[in-house]
Amino acid sequence: MIRKGPLYILPWRCTFACDSNCAHCASAAKPPFPDEVDTAGAMRLVDQAYDFGASFLGISGGEPLLRKDLFQIVGYAKKIGLNVSIITDGHLLTREAFEHIVKNEVRVSISIDGAEKANDAIRGKGAYAKAVSAVKKLSAEKLLNCLVYTFANAGDGATNVNAEDFTHVLDLAQEYAARWVIYHGFIPYNSAKASLTADPSPQQYEWAWNKLYDLRPVYKGKPEINVYHPSFARVAKQRGMPDFDNWYNNFFLGRCFFGKFMSIAENGDAIPCSFNDVYRFGNVKDKPLKEIWRDLQASEFFAKVRDKSNLKGKCGVCEYRDICGGCRTAALFYTGDILGSDPRCAYVPRVLR
Repeated sequence: MIRKGPLYILPWRCTFACDSNCAHCASAAKPPFPDEVDTAGAMRLVDQAYDFGASFLGISGGEPLLRKDLFQIVGYAKKIGLNVSIITDGHLLTREAFEHIVKNEVRVSISIDGAEKANDAIRGKGAYAKAVSAVKKLSAEKLLNCLVYTFANAGDGATNVNAEDFTHVLDLAQEYAARWVIYHGFIPYNSAKASLTADPSPQQYEWAWNKLYDLRPVYKGKPEINVYHPSFARVAKQRGMPDFDNWYNNFFLGRCFFGKFMSIAENGDAIPCSFNDVYRFGNVKDKPLKEIWRDLQASEFFAKVRDKSNLKGKCGVCEYRDICGGCRTAALFYTGDILGSDPRCAYVPRVLR
């Protein structure tokens, strides 16, 4: 059943904790925060999500399977009529967890960043085998949703920005009937140079967008290729994407939704993007989701960021600004200005040539 709330899916980062140590992640090898929403608070969040009109509660982390009460919460959500999806790397998919997923018809997306060598360089030894095992089990129950592939450079020259790793994961998705492969650009989580080294170069991104565009007709929608990065829209426009407007408005995940969307962080704070913890605007522990959403729509600050005519630098003068505009979180951590240019783009706007 599709409900009619402002958001089809309400993302909830149920814990910051993760026992993996991925090169591209803020949660790498981190413990839970002490103020994370407890079980009773999570139940109230589920009620609010339903009242808000969401069709899905999208649970992520950290590693969501580390939450001991996760399936108590999932079961309650299903009981009141709210669908649930989870994103995990699959390494904690025990028999008990799998049985709960099947019982509650949870749609699961698996994070996998290439073939075994590249994936394990980024995510740790053995991660690939565990992810593939989870893919197989979920596919057999028709509960495998998407495979999620995050671009990263992992040091010692290791990278998954290459055709072999792209197609390996696409072939895996095709074999096990995943709906999409979502290729996810790296999103900075702070301005520390050590964390930014995982980010591919502008030239790597430009090559990747064009390669993924070329792979779309090869796989013919089985699986669909979706890209979580604004710059892909510019490449798709340049390359003559058929029915571009429909694709852009109804399928493409990479539009920057900063200030047009909200996620719930592990402590109950609302954040304007699932990957930006800097700006927070209300907490579900003391304010209903509907009121938080109204505050977001009425905010002068978020209205300013939503208006792409306020962008600065190269993004501000680019002829593709309205369909791209760069990633605001990347702009913040690279330039110190939420309205600055996203420096990962290799394209030179016409007016600057």
